[in-house]
Amino acid sequence: MMASPRTAAASLLAALLLSPLAALANSSVNMRQGVTPLSRDIYDLHMLITWVCVAIGLVVFGAMFYSIFKHRKAAGAKAAHFHENVAVEVVWTIVPFVILIGMAIPATKTLLAIEDVGDADISIQVTGYQWKWKYAYLDHDIDFFSNLSTTPEQINNQQPKGEHYLLEVDQPLVVPVNKKIRFLITSNDVIHSFWAPDLGVKRDAVPGFINASWATIEEPGIYRGQCTELCGVNHGFMPVVIDARSQADFDQWVVGQKAEKVAMQKAAEETWTMARLMQHGAEVYARACSACHQANGKGLPGAFPALDGSALTIGPLDAHLGIVLNGKPGTAMQAFGAQLNDADIAAVVTYERNAWSNATGDAVQPAQVKAAR
Repeated sequence: MMASPRTAAASLLAALLLSPLAALANSSVNMRQGVTPLSRDIYDLHMLITWVCVAIGLVVFGAMFYSIFKHRKAAGAKAAHFHENVAVEVVWTIVPFVILIGMAIPATKTLLAIEDVGDADISIQVTGYQWKWKYAYLDHDIDFFSNLSTTPEQINNQQPKGEHYLLEVDQPLVVPVNKKIRFLITSNDVIHSFWAPDLGVKRDAVPGFINASWATIEEPGIYRGQCTELCGVNHGFMPVVIDARSQADFDQWVVGQKAEKVAMQKAAEETWTMARLMQHGAEVYARACSACHQANGKGLPGAFPALDGSALTIGPLDAHLGIVLNGKPGTAMQAFGAQLNDADIAAVVTYERNAWSNATGDAVQPAQVKAAR
């Protein structure tokens, strides 16, 4: 039995009224409120504009559907002939103007707050690389690279994917809570985009330019984001992980980072054994090289060359060091001279020359890397 036109119209109106609530029930399709005052301001502005649009849609479509139903030909309605009405034209000009002004006031306040990067308690320079982030704490003389730590086996579907698949790193960005953090965002190669949704931060990282943003995180925890600018074949492999800690824990972390930096500087002056070089080289290779050349050294045919049995890795040592230090122009091979210290480069070159089927027996020392620079 077919429903009457009146029943059908009532059902349609009910669906229109309930659809915003249905969307709201599934918060996964909505913005996050986040853990910073700025992110909540952005969320509140988003919801305000959303409900204004919903109200306008209900009024406009309600009037339209009512008119179609009430004045349909089947009900005997006759078309009216009339010309312009000054009062109506004035109303439909003033009402949208008032609505736009009402929306512009809170939007302007939020936009001004987003751009207010002054009076920061801590400044961190964020530099995008293909495909990792470098964080430099300008107030503490600390800097490091943050690399994807998801295993190649998970990426290649050889192991079950972890809870934070492609959203885990070897070194997160550690920050204190309840402090205004200024992010100075740039890039070393192509355009990237630094996005941390829980912080309300999203800024493009453009070579030669510095874009600023800020956040005050109120709750300790781990917050994750990603690069949101298509930046190359491994674009999906450069996550953002932020570890917000109490001030005491952050201060303790700073002390540990400085001590580790001093230890690595001293280690670079030592003579390393082959076993130590191979162990450390495997760690460096896993975080800096395996994404392109693969854990087994076979590379990706047509994209990244193999290192297992390569003329580079079993050929002259100087050429191998030169490629790692200076990169190869016109290719995706980056210059790691500014990214890795002497000990890291000595270890990874030693590993590449003695791993898989390679067996040159070369044990490269940090002093050799220092001289090659």
